[in-house]
Amino acid sequence: MHNRVGFRQFAGVGLAVALWAGMSISTAARADDKIRILCPTWSGYAPVFVAQDLGYFKKLGIDVDIKFEDERANVMAAMVRKDIEMDMRTVGEYQGKPRDATTPGVIIGTIDESLGGDGVLAPGDITSVEQLKGKTVASEPNIPGRLLLQMELKKKGLTLADLNVKQIATADTVAVFADPSISAVVSYQPNLSQAVDKIKQRNPHVLISSAQYPGIIVDVIIVRQDDLKANPEKYKKFMIGIFKAIDYFKTNKADFIKLSAPHFNLTPEEFAASIDGSLDYTGYAQTAGYFGKPGAPGSLYKVFDEVMQLNLENGAADHNLKAADQIDSSIVAGITEADVK
Repeated sequence: MHNRVGFRQFAGVGLAVALWAGMSISTAARADDKIRILCPTWSGYAPVFVAQDLGYFKKLGIDVDIKFEDERANVMAAMVRKDIEMDMRTVGEYQGKPRDATTPGVIIGTIDESLGGDGVLAPGDITSVEQLKGKTVASEPNIPGRLLLQMELKKKGLTLADLNVKQIATADTVAVFADPSISAVVSYQPNLSQAVDKIKQRNPHVLISSAQYPGIIVDVIIVRQDDLKANPEKYKKFMIGIFKAIDYFKTNKADFIKLSAPHFNLTPEEFAASIDGSLDYTGYAQTAGYFGKPGAPGSLYKVFDEVMQLNLENGAADHNLKAADQIDSSIVAGITEADVK
């Protein structure tokens, strides 16, 4: 979901991009069945790995290769170079600078919704958002919790400009929160729960949570428009594989967790802790509701426009993108319940 470095750090920035840089020629001949993905390290994307491990993609006739890359700039550059076909991240992150109307990538699906996995951590003496006025709040730019903070501040007639915002890497949440000069930290799981467990001297609690804003922090599947136009059936098969993996989660949760954990360098117990009470995988019915049908937009269009205005207000985006131009509902609309059985 997110610019998430919480689970694992790479040895070098852009490693995944570099690994793929020499692969474009060899994979070009298989463009009709190959999907190369770069995405942040976030447990919301586990259905992709499970669909691989259970052979769903292979049975559907597509070849999916997914690698983690937490630097959004590297992922956007790889999309421009056509080194990848797909990216996954939240609606808000998708909209962020430097994206404009000509930037490659269009939203074709959802994969998870944050329901507690993002938020703002505060010490026990901070019990309301207005107490943060004039205080130092640490946050990475353009992460979901920052939007949530902005929404809560707006209710009280405040903006991010009323705070002293200090830029950090979210992976450093625990160390940053240990500093008593920091009044709050914007973060996400597993960093939130780790800080609560480890910095007990500050009586920490989650002041703002994505659980308070269901439907706002949604992770979407983004593909290059040229490849989508040339190979729409490939992306229909991909979404079917994702929906099958999410159905597997609902009926075989323990095995889903066991399959997912190694991909994130976590134990099954750690992976379970990262998703329980933090997110909801969006299956076929939920995704269909988000997208609607061509000519009858679903709820994701409203979410996109609402988050767009917030990103423009807080400076995370500088182009007013329109949902109708950035969301393509044709793939989801072409899938039936029978396809995912």
